[in-house]
This record gives sequence, structure tokens and C-alpha cells, in this order.
Amino acid sequence: MSNTLLIHNIKTLVQVRENKAPISGLAMAELPCLENAWLLLENKKIKDFGKMDNCPERADQIIDATDRMVFPCWCDSHTHLVFAGSREAEFVDRIRGLSYEAIAKRGGGILNSAQKLRSTPEDTLYEQAERRLAEVIGFGTGAIEIKSGYGLTTEAELKMLRVIRRLKDGSSANIKATFLGAHSIPMEYRQKREAYIRILIEEMLPQIAEEGLADYIDVFCEKVAFSISETDQILEAGAKYGLKPKIHTNQFNCMGGIQTAIKHNAISVDHLEVLTTVEIEALKGSSTLATLLPSAPFFLSDHYPPARKLLDADVPVALASDYNPGSTPSGRMSFVLSLACLKMGMLPEEAINAATLNGACAMELGTELGSIAKGKSANVWISRPIPSIAYLPYAFGSDLVEKVILEGKIQ
Repeated sequence: MSNTLLIHNIKTLVQVRENKAPISGLAMAELPCLENAWLLLENKKIKDFGKMDNCPERADQIIDATDRMVFPCWCDSHTHLVFAGSREAEFVDRIRGLSYEAIAKRGGGILNSAQKLRSTPEDTLYEQAERRLAEVIGFGTGAIEIKSGYGLTTEAELKMLRVIRRLKDGSSANIKATFLGAHSIPMEYRQKREAYIRILIEEMLPQIAEEGLADYIDVFCEKVAFSISETDQILEAGAKYGLKPKIHTNQFNCMGGIQTAIKHNAISVDHLEVLTTVEIEALKGSSTLATLLPSAPFFLSDHYPPARKLLDADVPVALASDYNPGSTPSGRMSFVLSLACLKMGMLPEEAINAATLNGACAMELGTELGSIAKGKSANVWISRPIPSIAYLPYAFGSDLVEKVILEGKIQ
């Protein structure tokens, strides 16, 4: 039975394009829009759209969007949404002068989260994550990638991934799962790193593959985490189980992580707060997206990624929240856009493209999400009355999302 929802009198229908692949360069500054528009959703898909002079008269449900804009939902391609508790004590430590690296070396940071998660029951983890997911959907997010990596034992990593699967099963949002057992070396293995990597490869990966718990594999390739050779080893093992790589790298150091990611045909390289010209050139010639997470350096008072250099080099750029308890305790994508504009020199149009179509492509969802196109998923959000597209990143403290629609249903 057909189920239709018509949104009419739309002031501006934003991101109207057929593209299914990531965009880059000058195209990032172009944001195709339709003024005085209507949008028809049917059976979880975008059925049609157009100008109000040829608007359909009937639908099962009708929404009047006078003075409002309609956007495709945000596609947040890098989060750590499943975690146990918060880390505000470390927030205060940083205010007092301790660095992220110093906190990590003394057993804080990721290891702090791992200790809490191991002792937290799966149902409790799920309930906490479900609340966070509902919150970010309310902010306009319709697709999200969630990583493990706060367990760092076979039992705890599997527990995290099972929570992510439960979120997938219970939500209308598109959810991708990433195995990030290589997030940090557990304290008990600091003097025997090879033993932990063996557990990751020989115990965790086979069980994850058997249960079909992950879409991707990730490695934190940094001096405080995993070396280039270790990253190589882990990604090669993941590939044997069909897990494509998405890599954390260049958050603090340039050490070859980008070149390693490209060698393994990574879907994306994420963070990139520090970059060399050679690395930018390498990305330019690859199929790997650059995913920037500006709320992490905002929270850590660190360097922002050189977005303009990447854009000017014709590298496809995506934006994501990095929602996690240690460096970004927020999944609000509109604030990510504000930081991209204010701190990284991105135009509002570039930021919206990076957070919609390119974010979808960073989760291999470009054929389904990220733009207003016939046949794509009916995941959109309706703004409150706003004067222009630029007002969205400009009014960084305002909640400008009035309604969120996922798979054609109001949330």
C-alpha cells in the first residue's frame, strides 16, 4: 500500500543533485537549490519534487514548509557513539595544562573509557547509546558510522559491536559499524604489543566476521597508538575478512599514515589536523576521501585541518562529528559546519556538501543518501524559518531543526 508525504511551500529545497559519487574542487562551492518548491516522499523514497506551480494536490500527509528550508539529512561518517560514561575530569586536566598525549600515557583517554566499558552491561550500553542516537537524529543526522574501540578485549569489542547492531535493527537511521580494536594498546599489553595484535587478528576478527558485526576496519595510526608496520599488518588481516579500511591518522603527527591508507584503498582518512604538501598530493591522486573532524581540535585546543589546501587541491572533503567522550562530546553536525566555516575557511556551501553527499560517500551510501534526488532515501530535515543557507553555520548556538523525516516518517 502506498504511503505518501508531501512537503509543500518550501522556501528553498537544498542540495538538489543526482550525484552519487563524491564531489571536489570548485564543485564543492556549488549547492544546487530549488526555490518555492515541493517534495513528495513515498514508501521510504524520494518520489518527486518541483516548483509550486505544478505541486500535487493530494497525499496521505501534507506538511506546510512556508518560510522553511528542506535539507537532506546529515551523513556523519565518523563517530564513537557507543561508550560508557563521560570524561569531564580529563577535560579539567587539560584546562590545567595536561596534553591529550600526556593523559593517554598515564592510562587516561581511550584506556579510561575501555576500563569503564568493560564493566558496563550490554543493555546499559545500548540504552545510553540509544539516547545519544535519538539526540543526534534530532539534530538532523540521518546516517551515521559508529566505531568500536573502547573495549580492547575480545569480549568487550564484541559487546560494543553487538550494541551497534541492535541500534541498526531498532532505528530508521542508516548505521554503519566499524571495528576499531586497534584504537590503543591496552595497559596490560604495553610491554607486549605483539601479543595484543595477535589477539586482534586471531581472536577478534574471526568472531566479528562470523557474526557479521562490522562493515569496516579502522586503525589509530599515531605515535600514541599504532605504527605504520602495525597498521599494515592489521589492515591486511581485516581485508581477508572483507573489511574495508577507514583510518584515523595525522591527528598529531605526519608519519606515513595517509600513504598507508591509500595503499590499502581506504574509504577515508580521518582527522588530518596536520598535513604535508606531499600527503595532499597523494590524496589528490587517490580514491580516498579526506574526512575532517573540526570539533576535536576545537575541544582539544589544537590545530585545525587545512581544509582550504585540500579543497584547492581538488581532494574530496567530508565533515563528521567524531562524537566521543574524550575529544568531542557532541554529535551536533550544525556546529561542525560552523567550525568548518569559522576555523577552516570553508564556505557554507562547501560545508553542506561535505556533511551530506561526501559524508554519505564516506560510508559508501552515495547512491542512497546525501542529496535530493528521485529514488534516494526519504531522509530529510525541515528548518525553522531562516533567511538564508549561510544563516545555518552563522547562528551556531541556535537549534534550527524543526522536523526530521527518516524513511518518509516524521521522527
